[in-house]
Amino acid sequence: MNNFDELSKNVVKINTSKGSGSGFYIKDNDIIITNHHVVSGHRSVAIETTNKDKIKSNVIQVNPLLDIAFLKPSLPLSSININFNLQNKISNREKVFILGYPFGMPFTITEGIISSTKQLVNGQYYIQTDAAINPGNSGGPMINNAGEIIGITTCKLTQAENMGFALPSEKLIDELEIYKKNPSSDYSVKCPSCNYLIFEKTEYCENCGAKLDIEKFFDDITLSSLALFIEETLKKMDIDPVIARHGTEFWEFHKGSALIRIFIYKNSYLFTTCPMVKLTKTKINELYKYLLSNPVKPFNLGIYLQNVFLSYRIHLSDIDSIYKENIRNNIINLANKADELDNYLVDNYECEWSDEAKPD
Repeated sequence: MNNFDELSKNVVKINTSKGSGSGFYIKDNDIIITNHHVVSGHRSVAIETTNKDKIKSNVIQVNPLLDIAFLKPSLPLSSININFNLQNKISNREKVFILGYPFGMPFTITEGIISSTKQLVNGQYYIQTDAAINPGNSGGPMINNAGEIIGITTCKLTQAENMGFALPSEKLIDELEIYKKNPSSDYSVKCPSCNYLIFEKTEYCENCGAKLDIEKFFDDITLSSLALFIEETLKKMDIDPVIARHGTEFWEFHKGSALIRIFIYKNSYLFTTCPMVKLTKTKINELYKYLLSNPVKPFNLGIYLQNVFLSYRIHLSDIDSIYKENIRNNIINLANKADELDNYLVDNYECEWSDEAKPD
């Protein structure tokens, strides 16, 4: 049986402005493999490791037909060598494991068996399994009992229970061979007819002459005016917006020890908030008096699920008003204040650090 604690270091969460998925790192090639639909519309994404490190990664090769994408992390990952099942010897009822981040939750492993080694779906053969596969698992690896990659998790039929699929590992090995034709790791799209790598928008493949419909794969996603406002604000804090993206109009990043979240609430309000510390067990009365004094205006202190939060809420319409720059400054100031205040609450009221915090 393989050591899943070690294997988990190769599996990453992929965060984009549309949501999250999973991927896995191939150390020998210094690339991350995932599904194309996980990163579609993005030329750069954020990957998150099991120890919560976030690293910017560039999308360098996509095959929309097979739903495969390769990413190049800006830094090599601390991981082990993970092998492919080169013998292609898999059998029905063989035990398999699905590794990934379902629903954007922390790293999980689900277990099942192979229901079919060669199931035809939409003209492509997949490995079918009864292992639990949920949104967010897309792009993660399917592992056998020997710890080898036997496929990449690609989908779960919405109208079926206990039925998931993985593209067999030989398809990934073929893609890695084609990747060798791109030693500079420039962004490329694979021609669906001849497997030629295409590096710029074009109507016809220069290798086989096939008419192409790939222009959309060269365009980066268009951000809303609100997203542009937030990401300009993040840049003023020296926060890379790509790293902070955590879903549709949702951003998450650490400012020092404090985890800052920015998101839309009920389609009407923009919230900036931070879960700073857990409630104290020894100085609760003193803490309540401090919180009720509201010493941090225009921000608010509150308690939710035993955590002390620092929050700032504004109506979305105010962002396009004369208060726009004031709002931007308040968001920046909240992040700075949260990084200062969490230490104050720990030192003066014996609070415990929030589970989301990164103490100095």
